[in-house]
Amino acid sequence: MLTLKAFAKVNLVLEVLGRRADGYHEIASIMQTVSLYDVLTLEPASHIKLICNLPGLPDHTNIVLKAAEALVKFAGCSKGAVIGLEKNIPVGAGLGGGSSDAAAVLRGLNRLWQLELTREQLAVIGAGLGSDVPFFVYGGTCLAEGRGERVTPLAGLDQAWFVLLRPDLAVSSGKTATLYRLVKPGHYTSGDLSAGMRELFEKRGERKPGTLYNVFEKVAPGAFPGLGKYVEEFRRAGASEVHLAGSGPVLFTLLHDERQAADIHANLLASGLESYLVTSVGREEIDC
Repeated sequence: MLTLKAFAKVNLVLEVLGRRADGYHEIASIMQTVSLYDVLTLEPASHIKLICNLPGLPDHTNIVLKAAEALVKFAGCSKGAVIGLEKNIPVGAGLGGGSSDAAAVLRGLNRLWQLELTREQLAVIGAGLGSDVPFFVYGGTCLAEGRGERVTPLAGLDQAWFVLLRPDLAVSSGKTATLYRLVKPGHYTSGDLSAGMRELFEKRGERKPGTLYNVFEKVAPGAFPGLGKYVEEFRRAGASEVHLAGSGPVLFTLLHDERQAADIHANLLASGLESYLVTSVGREEIDC
């Protein structure tokens, strides 16, 4: 039996460069895995079966089952597995939990079934499942381009702490599509923000305030009414920078001082808010 961690992510930079002929948006994003994770267990079996701690999640539409089925098709094999999934990453939060689970299944079944596929091959399979899945095949710090399927591993972020705040807001299943619909040509950028962050990592430079960016912050109030109240709560708790995590509505602040991060986290909890204190996770910590 294999046990794997499927880590969450935050987008340190998320730019929309324009709209493509295929209807997708062209993006440039610097993505980072963090230490909040789901747990997957994989055992050989005659068929593929998913067992999850969240009622109603295991059905034929689940991305974890789709990942296993896509791997079977790609490899041309007829193997099976019982997949256990313990969900800890909030669902629909912008932290990439489902995509991370799918990538972990691809990596894990590749080992369990001794398929010997490369990360590049697994990323190709992942691209057919979701835009974030190829990133999670690699993990750590990466540049994602195209619609997210072109992934370039980067020099890792120096150890950092992230405080996450999950607002108590209703979230629709189509929230990401809604955000993209709200993004207008005036919100498009050139990719220079992602390039600047990449250069910063490569030179091991110190990140300065204002280098984090998420285009969805410009339109998030229209998709998540009431989000502003939680931004203010975060600032009252001590955060100087507050950003949207991916497609949200989770918010985060990034710090390089563990004590300061712990204090902000404690203040949020004392206010009765759902918060997580996590650290950056490097590529070397991701199961091959």
